[in-house]
Amino acid sequence: MTENKVNIPEKTRDKVKAEREAKKVARALAKTKAKTAKVENKDSLNNKPVSPDCPKNTQITVTPKSVPNENVQDQNNTLTINKTSNTCVKSASSEVNNDVKSKAELRAERRAKQDAQRAAKQQLLLEKSKVKTEENKDNKTRVAQQVTGGTDSAKKSTTPKKSVPKDNTHEINLFKHLYHERTQAIVDVPSVNSKIHPAIVRLGTQYAKKVIVGSNARCVALLAAVKQLIEDFERPSQADFIRGLEASLLESVAYLHHCRPSAVSMQNALRHLLRQMTQLPSALSDADAKSKLSSAIDTYILEQIELADKAISITIQKKISNGDVILTYGYSSLIHKILLDAHTAGKQFRVIVVDGRPWLEGKEQLRRLAKHSIECSYILINALSYVMPEVSKVFLGAHAILANGAVMSRAGTAQVALMARAFNIPVLVACETHKTYERVQTDSIVYNELGNADELAQGYAMKKCQLTNWKTKKSLNLLNITYDVTPADLVTAVVTELAILPCTSVPVILRIKPSEI
Repeated sequence: MTENKVNIPEKTRDKVKAEREAKKVARALAKTKAKTAKVENKDSLNNKPVSPDCPKNTQITVTPKSVPNENVQDQNNTLTINKTSNTCVKSASSEVNNDVKSKAELRAERRAKQDAQRAAKQQLLLEKSKVKTEENKDNKTRVAQQVTGGTDSAKKSTTPKKSVPKDNTHEINLFKHLYHERTQAIVDVPSVNSKIHPAIVRLGTQYAKKVIVGSNARCVALLAAVKQLIEDFERPSQADFIRGLEASLLESVAYLHHCRPSAVSMQNALRHLLRQMTQLPSALSDADAKSKLSSAIDTYILEQIELADKAISITIQKKISNGDVILTYGYSSLIHKILLDAHTAGKQFRVIVVDGRPWLEGKEQLRRLAKHSIECSYILINALSYVMPEVSKVFLGAHAILANGAVMSRAGTAQVALMARAFNIPVLVACETHKTYERVQTDSIVYNELGNADELAQGYAMKKCQLTNWKTKKSLNLLNITYDVTPADLVTAVVTELAILPCTSVPVILRIKPSEI
């Protein structure tokens, strides 16, 4: 058997290359055909006919490259396809691009629409919030009218209104926290419907009008009013006596703090009274509890104020010699008692009373000393350096003694102590132990009491003064600070009922309870 062999001609490299190039040309022609079809579709959608200069179908003959080999059979073959000319495609694409917007323009339009929608939403939210705030205000006013009942008796109530001053243009930035504390006290004042004892209301009016001034006087008046409150207090229904009394007492203290910020002596006295209330047995009757609390108040006034003043007066009289010139600042009930007791004991001395605006408390000190035929001189604080060379001792009162030994007293005390230190004159501060305070303060900016700024503009003899209409001047600010802080190194010693102590011994006094002193 013979095998039939088929002779398959082998392709050469040149032939393979020619076939590949022909395929590439065919693909390129197919792509161009598809592009022309898309352009024609767009033209038909836009109802714009193609320009007559551009024929629809043109015959293009493509001849492959000549191959030197004679075995290539497709050498003379030609490819005929339908293709639009390049000029026609360019003109059609340019017309389409002119009609259709670019992507950048579409993005810009979308962003503009989104911004407009956001702005509209924000305006709606603002309008809704304004409507809500107005509704809340209306509801509050309605509730207040329902509580007060709209009667004239409620309008004539003794409790002040919860009004916050609107004029904040004259506030000093360094003391803004003090302004905020004062406005917070005004906002936290008890409501009109609260049952405050008439004695507390009367005392608050006296505090606000400066009828009762001085740490000891304010403390004694507070304890007397609280004693009357305890005597008239009745047990509330379904409540404990001590808890009901404590709630009423705290409400009264909040009202007094609104009238004028509480002194350190008042805070310590209330703390001692609350401690005594918590130590009462629960099985005790209301009458016995009232009697024990009243006796505790009387004991506190006797021991911490009256007997302490006597002990301090006896101690400091030993430091007064005949012929001394004693300088004091402002008015202090304890300093007045010391000087009066020394005069009745037969000591011969002279007193220089230094005073400062706006309260001019030294006038009261001068009046009381001159009433007992004590030789006195009266000057203002700006003339302090002229009389300091003849002074032998400086006696000062105190509002409080802080834990770091600093003395908190009437504004101007630190200047007097500094001037005495410059002339090497001893400075003695007379202060009871119930005025010691746990706070540490190095200056008078951290905490202070702000008085009425209009008091600084009053008392001028001249009719035309820069301070007469100071609120109309935006560049002028007045600050009436009540207290200042005297550093411990400017004070020679602190005279208490315990002994004459340095300022560094104040933490020892703080560790002793008032009941144990």
